Amino acid sequence: MAMPKPSKTPAEIEDIILRKIFLVSLVDSMENDSRVVYLEMTAAEIMSEGKELRLSRELMERVVIDRLSGSFPTAEPPFQYLVNSYRRAYEEGKKITSMKDKNVRSEMELAVKQAKKLAVSYCRIHLGNPDMFPNHDKNKSSVSPLLPLIFAEVGGNLDDFGGRSSGAASPPGFIEEFFRDADYDSIEPVMKQLYEDLRGSVLKVSALGNFQQPLRALLLLVNYPVGAKALVSHPWWIPKSVYLNGRVMEMTSILGPFFHVSALPDHAIFKSDPDIGQQCFSEASTRRPADLLSSFTTIKTVMTGLYDGLAEVLMCLLKNTNTRENVLEYLAEVINKNSSRGHLQVDPLSCASSGMFVNLSAVMLRLCEPFLDANMSKRDKIDPKYVFYSNRLELSGLTALHASSEEVSQWFEDNSAKVDTSTNAGDGQNRVIRSQDASSSSSSANTPSLQNNKPVNISGEKTKYPFICECFFMTARVLNLGLLKAFSDFKHLVQDISRCEDTLSSFKALQEQAPSPQLQQDISRLEKEIELYTQEKFCYEAQILRDGTLLQRALSYYRLMVIWLVGLVGGFKMPLSPTCPKEFACMPEHFVEDAMELLIFASRIPRALDGVMLDDFMNFIIMFMASPEYIRNPYLRSKMVEVLNCWMPRRSGSKATETLFEGHQLSLEYLVKNLLKLYVDIEFTGSHTQFYDKFNIRHNIAELLEYLWQVPSHRNVWRRIAKEEEKGIYLNFLNFLINDSIYLLDESLNKILELKELEAEMSNTVEWESRPAQERQERTRLFHSQENIIRIDMKLANEDVSMLAFTSEQIISPFLLPEMVERVASMLNYFLLQLVGPQRKSLSLKDPEKYEFRPKLLLKQIVTIYVNLARGDKENIFPAAITRDGRSYNEQLFDAASDVLRKIGEDARIIQEFVELGTKTRVAAVEAKDAEAALGDIPDEFLDPIQYTLMKDPVILPSSRVIVDRPVIQRHLLSDSTDPFNRSPLTSDMLIPDVELKAKIEEFIKSQELRRREGLGSQNTKDKIQTTDTTSLIE
Repeated sequence: MAMPKPSKTPAEIEDIILRKIFLVSLVDSMENDSRVVYLEMTAAEIMSEGKELRLSRELMERVVIDRLSGSFPTAEPPFQYLVNSYRRAYEEGKKITSMKDKNVRSEMELAVKQAKKLAVSYCRIHLGNPDMFPNHDKNKSSVSPLLPLIFAEVGGNLDDFGGRSSGAASPPGFIEEFFRDADYDSIEPVMKQLYEDLRGSVLKVSALGNFQQPLRALLLLVNYPVGAKALVSHPWWIPKSVYLNGRVMEMTSILGPFFHVSALPDHAIFKSDPDIGQQCFSEASTRRPADLLSSFTTIKTVMTGLYDGLAEVLMCLLKNTNTRENVLEYLAEVINKNSSRGHLQVDPLSCASSGMFVNLSAVMLRLCEPFLDANMSKRDKIDPKYVFYSNRLELSGLTALHASSEEVSQWFEDNSAKVDTSTNAGDGQNRVIRSQDASSSSSSANTPSLQNNKPVNISGEKTKYPFICECFFMTARVLNLGLLKAFSDFKHLVQDISRCEDTLSSFKALQEQAPSPQLQQDISRLEKEIELYTQEKFCYEAQILRDGTLLQRALSYYRLMVIWLVGLVGGFKMPLSPTCPKEFACMPEHFVEDAMELLIFASRIPRALDGVMLDDFMNFIIMFMASPEYIRNPYLRSKMVEVLNCWMPRRSGSKATETLFEGHQLSLEYLVKNLLKLYVDIEFTGSHTQFYDKFNIRHNIAELLEYLWQVPSHRNVWRRIAKEEEKGIYLNFLNFLINDSIYLLDESLNKILELKELEAEMSNTVEWESRPAQERQERTRLFHSQENIIRIDMKLANEDVSMLAFTSEQIISPFLLPEMVERVASMLNYFLLQLVGPQRKSLSLKDPEKYEFRPKLLLKQIVTIYVNLARGDKENIFPAAITRDGRSYNEQLFDAASDVLRKIGEDARIIQEFVELGTKTRVAAVEAKDAEAALGDIPDEFLDPIQYTLMKDPVILPSSRVIVDRPVIQRHLLSDSTDPFNRSPLTSDMLIPDVELKAKIEEFIKSQELRRREGLGSQNTKDKIQTTDTTSLIE
């Protein structure tokens, strides 16, 4: 009968398990496994102590130290040995669970647990002090050996683009145990190395590179308290250097390279791999649309992953009260060091990349999400005084909405004197603590006013603000330097492509006429430039334009911005107080400008505005577009018009925007009036380019006004304004509309004559080809430049004349005011002379439509204005005003125009009324001549010194004391609010009637009239109207 196998004691079992885990032996048993190390010296010491040669929990650490300290060339290197020991302990732990004896199983579980803890502990020690134990590993790396295990832990064996990563799998539970209970001082050097390695692993990695693995590793680490503390304590968290600038921050800080990962182009020195433009968008014109769409989708997907990951990293650090302040300091440093990104020209060597700031924009918007609810219920936590008292952001150099830098400084000083930092300090501390969490709701049932949210300076420390307040202002700065700057860069890129294409087209045309090697080189160079520009354009489109979520979040943020700003002036209500609150006046101008730029940009992207609540933006625009007392910069207010222009239903194609114009209370009441006011205000912007800028701005206003005229409710308001403001804003509007019409048409017609001269030069082939190539290029460029100028000026002139035509149908009296009627008549006569006068044939063009030159339509509109004013002229003053125009009036023009109108099929009734007006002007001309003859020599004191015409209502100018005719000076004041004789300020209400002189003039007229009648005696003569042959003027 076989003897039963003797059962092993717990001590023997423990010895076996520990030997398997640590691969050591205290007995020289000629072990076949080369990894097993015989600890001869350790065994001798144990025997000398009278103990058995068995491994136990008591001997475990001693054995591990001796194993690590000994020189065993064939054995595993220290780190690998310890990690594998943990792995083997894990495997042994699984086997132990099948032991039947509960007591033995419990004892063995304790041993395995201690073995794992020991392996982790010595891993930390070894990584913190790599030279403590001998290391015979010939493949030593400068990268922490822990990093591959972390990558394996976060599932990085296969990245999103198929690139397989190296590194063994981490034993289950090892990473968790390594970081969970670690002592900070011992783990800090390990973490320092890891963060530097992670930073290096994404340096110069583009959106199509493997950034996901390092990002997941970073997130894993910061979720451990020791990891979070080590990150913000790292010397490279915020690098310290006398040479520190925005680009250095981006490339050397730990987080900087993560934020640099992007699809957007960067300076060649900092270019990332793989090159996205080259890989995804080279020769885009030959690629299938499906391939381009796939690239767009891929880039959008990976960038969303980057945004989410970085936001999670920052949110993890912000939720930790020990690291929150460090995050805010980092963000502030990045913003402050990159403030020059707001300039027109950005130095790529001193400023962070567009990629970094667009990424940061997306991340900051995610941090704002908790307080961007539909009701903007947490806006009371945004304190406007942050702009003045925050030590975090450098905001003092930013242009304010209305206040000058001196006014901002004065207000700051005045308020500083009033702030009692000792009052309610305890309450202030509690408030700061309560509102630290971004997602917390207000602790008070009642919404506190801004005055109740004063920042409190606690114990001499920096002024503290709620996180929501900090996040709001930081996001405003980041968006200004990031997303909005990217919009601007994209716009300029598109313009560059357009310019290059125009130049390329010109060069190719020249090359066909006169081939040259230099031209061919220029053509090749331009084609390469266009290819690179196009790649960059697609990169912007992929990361920004096609990211609807990013744009929606930005729009939601700026909705909060405009609601909050309106709160500073008392809410959405009109009319505004004449005095602008200081808090509003001192806010940075870019807060509003960025909101408008975003709306313009988003409005031009299909469906980007879907679901966005635009009413608050509409309210804001109507409130401030015509309020220079609140927003000083006229260009900023004109951007609001550009937004409305994008929202016009025919342009937006959306019913949602239609209701903003036709069903919005503030819009129906104030929009037309404010547009008319802005039309006037924009005449003087203070810029050296104001003369040309006003035409573009007024073009947008004119398009809007034309649309609003077609909406009955707006047309009624317009008519009411014209009646109520006949001598005010409406008269000014009409004056500038006429000024612009005259200038633009005159400029266009002169340019047409110049263009025809150039055409004649180029059509003379022999003479043209004999000229030097450079001269031909210059003349060709001039030709195309003139074409563009004519096209733009004619388009603007057409708009202005069209507006005069449709408004004069229902609004007539302002045109016939004494200070306006002669101005209107002169303009119409001038247009008529150009269109049907002797020189009209010299204005003929091969393709007039190409230049927006439509002489037939223009003539119809001019005649319509004549007829409209004649219909409303109850006092018959219009014909006399027409004849007083000595520059352009000629009675033959009316006949010539009538003939042309018949040929082009104008309405017979209009033609008849126009002919009748011509007849009246002839009569008025004869009467004027007779009156002039009757007056004889007029005393100089009765003549207006500006027009040298007989004054009817003399007035004295208060400063120069010169006497002028009221209509003449009022006409001058419509364009220039100064005394024409000494340039001192002057308004209509300052004019002093000269009653005595007026009486003398009236007496003079009566006496001369009486003398004329006496001279006529009994003669009975009739005025005869001579009919002039106009066949020479008629086609």
